[in-house]
Amino acid sequence: MWLSLASAVLLAPTVLCHSYFNPILPGWHSDPTCAHVPEQGTTFCVTSTFIAYPGLPVYASRDLQSWKLASNAFNRPTQIPDLWNTTGQQGGIYAPTLRYRHGTFYLIVSFLGPETKGLLFTTTDPYRDSAWSDPLVFEVQGIDPDIFWDDDGTVYVTSANSGATSGNHIVQYSLDLSTGETGPLHYLWNGTGGASPEGPHMFRKDDYYYLMIAEGGTELGHSEMMARSRNRTGPWEAYPRNPLLTNRNTTQYFQTVGHADLFQDGSGHWWAVALSTRSGPAWKNYPMGRETVLAPAVWEEGEWPAIHPVRGEMRGPLPPRDRNISVGEGSWIDQPDRIDFIPGSSIPAHFVYWRYPNVDDFVVSPQGHPNTLQLTPSFYNLTGTAAFQPNDSLTLITRRQTDTLFTYSVDISFDPKTADEEAGVTVFLTQDQHIDLGIVLSENQTDRVFRFRAQGHGNYDGLLPKQTIPVPTTWQSIRLEIQAVNDTTYAFASAPSHNPNQWSVIGYADTRIVSGGTGPFTGSPVGAYTTTNGGSGSTPAYLSRWRYEGQGQKIDYDWIVPSDVA
Repeated sequence: MWLSLASAVLLAPTVLCHSYFNPILPGWHSDPTCAHVPEQGTTFCVTSTFIAYPGLPVYASRDLQSWKLASNAFNRPTQIPDLWNTTGQQGGIYAPTLRYRHGTFYLIVSFLGPETKGLLFTTTDPYRDSAWSDPLVFEVQGIDPDIFWDDDGTVYVTSANSGATSGNHIVQYSLDLSTGETGPLHYLWNGTGGASPEGPHMFRKDDYYYLMIAEGGTELGHSEMMARSRNRTGPWEAYPRNPLLTNRNTTQYFQTVGHADLFQDGSGHWWAVALSTRSGPAWKNYPMGRETVLAPAVWEEGEWPAIHPVRGEMRGPLPPRDRNISVGEGSWIDQPDRIDFIPGSSIPAHFVYWRYPNVDDFVVSPQGHPNTLQLTPSFYNLTGTAAFQPNDSLTLITRRQTDTLFTYSVDISFDPKTADEEAGVTVFLTQDQHIDLGIVLSENQTDRVFRFRAQGHGNYDGLLPKQTIPVPTTWQSIRLEIQAVNDTTYAFASAPSHNPNQWSVIGYADTRIVSGGTGPFTGSPVGAYTTTNGGSGSTPAYLSRWRYEGQGQKIDYDWIVPSDVA
């Protein structure tokens, strides 16, 4: 009944509703959190980044449909030195909470490195990387911290504690914003009995404390639950119609919906953001991983909130279309890449490294090579070996795959001199799961060859692609391309840069190779790499004419909309 009520309110004649498409932050954007700033008429959202760098992208929107990368809150190694020593493929920054209070943005996270720490970043200017503070470090109890101000101004952290002796609980404790000192621990709620109660957010409304949490794990059982109390520490009354939000036990294309946050826009309308995978209940094919979706909500005085279930096409009381944001470090999330590495330019803010890079290995327009990005090969290839250490940087530079259908291409000038030197393009989920098309020397070390191969199976149970073919001797600079020809297949192709119409497909790969497996929390960027594969080489590669363009977003089983309208 509450769904009908929510729909009736959202579509009432006095509320002008408009259609929009999910996801609003396509591609790998998990664990979203948002805060609306009334005096700016702007909503800001942040998502998890784990061991990717830079991290904690901050997106800004005036219409909840057009999102611009304002900054990366985590943008310098001095902020989190422990990332140099973080092992595994899914460590690092987990589940932020963003809040705005009295002119200051507060961004609180847990960092899972050699040890788990709580970090609190602040800024008064979300449009500049350098304006984000070094974090206040505190002793976080578990993961997924939320920051909350009580009526008396006391600051509390609410987090998910899964200690062996305490069981799975949502806990809360005070936090001194000057010293990082934390207060006594209070056990609040353990949810409704589902697995992994986590991702808590506390709200104060109508003389109630509302506690919203994720439950059921981050897979097909993912759900959002809520409880409320007249007192901050309980006792808690569970929402009688829990779950508040979920797509579990449905055949919907959008699955794993959960880890949500609620915010109110400048017109007083409520909205929920959550993570979701575009996979259907088969949950096998989702190379973009966990993405950010938006759902309209109603929250009447004294009542529980009601959130519209997540679908590909939604209707809600959106603000008017408005892309009037002229500041910020990055571009609009739906903006194609047309990057020529002109002299004096910087590496774009939306580019992503896997762990900290060696910055000297990435040089824009070096002397004698204008309009290129020089890549110095890393000793280890994208997979590494048993000897690989977290501080052994990879020469890998990527951008998120943000479209179901897309074309990515880059021109590579590369003349390997010794065995095992390699440069190429990749769809990269983790070091254990990636699909590569590289240029290497032939076995006789006289000619170049294309080597197409994949590492790891993910959710794919077929034979992995493998192909080696000669590079035509007349090709100098080479254009390499990755195209998602449909939602299940990547095509890897090549052409001479001077004659791009001379295309040749090297091979095809199944998108399930980079779905799930060792990257359950992340998604697949695309980009370029160079490596010596453990050899003695040092020949650089020069990238130019970097292009990425989305062609379509799949929003339901048989429905693909053009990327420029999604």
